[in-house]
Amino acid sequence: MDNGDWGHRMTTPVTLNVGGHLYTTSLSTLQRYPDSMLGAMFRGDFPTTRDSQGNYFIDRDGTLFRYILNFLRTSELTLPVDFTETDLLRKEADFYQIEPLIQCLSDPKPLYPPDIFEEVVELSSTRKLSKYSNPVAVIITQLTITTKVHSLLEGISNNFTKWNKHMMDTRDCQVSFTFGPCDYHQEVSLRVLLMDYIMKQGFTIRNTRVHHMSERANENTVEHHWTFCRPAHKVED
Repeated sequence: MDNGDWGHRMTTPVTLNVGGHLYTTSLSTLQRYPDSMLGAMFRGDFPTTRDSQGNYFIDRDGTLFRYILNFLRTSELTLPVDFTETDLLRKEADFYQIEPLIQCLSDPKPLYPPDIFEEVVELSSTRKLSKYSNPVAVIITQLTITTKVHSLLEGISNNFTKWNKHMMDTRDCQVSFTFGPCDYHQEVSLRVLLMDYIMKQGFTIRNTRVHHMSERANENTVEHHWTFCRPAHKVED
């Protein structure tokens, strides 16, 4: 099979019957995580079953598969605000053996009273890798903190002056640090200290997620995201 045939196969629509619910997606989406059950199933390492219409059949919760499939498409977990089936979704993630999704669901979301809302901090680590290096070389890394809690951003700017030369132009709700090329150890050291600093401000980790993508023929990009939350009282109008 030449590259053109393989690329066509990876984008060819695949229809699944999951507990009576039909879903259509691409082979590449189902193989997003090769070590998962779906990755093995559509690699030919796991037995498959077809329904009477020729669709791949999986005897699992068809409604919850919507969130499984969306995670495969985006590598991000997005649930409705009133979602109440986290335990069931965790069991589905465990069945499909999608490790990043299992990690996202590992920490239960806190429940706050109606007069409480959440303050959120997003920490992301973006690492660009060279495909042509063996072992793979880190070309550049970037740490970004995004939050509407301005006191936290000010604290980071004032308490992490050792890394000021790596700090990029800051925006109202964001501060970034860039390291590289090749030496990413400073980024790792700063990330550990930042996570500790954020948690000492009363934030706890809500979830984590990982996203892999190729930007150029000779580069891969790996993004890690951490979401931190803490309760805060609503301000009356």
